[in-house]
Amino acid sequence: MNNILTEEEFSKHVGTQFYASFDDREVNLTLTEVKPYLRAETTDEAMERFSLFFDGPPDVLLPQQSFHVRHGSMGEFDIFLVPISGDANGFRYEAVFNYFA
Repeated sequence: MNNILTEEEFSKHVGTQFYASFDDREVNLTLTEVKPYLRAETTDEAMERFSLFFDGPPDVLLPQQSFHVRHGSMGEFDIFLVPISGDANGFRYEAVFNYFA
């Protein structure tokens, strides 16, 4: 796992722009929230568990799948995005991270 894909690192970039490659274009996504999950007593301390929430434009709905994403400070990486809501203002996406660091 890429060592920059942590709750701590993403938290530094709330409110910034990420760009997902889709159909020969880049879709602008704003990171709006990083939601940590409480560690259960049975959870290993080295486990990263958090969700990211992104807001995207109203003119394109990204399907549930992995996307190559680019960010000015964090570089490039792939994440799996799931559309979770949408209205005339745009669509909201979630990426869930659950891995041993």
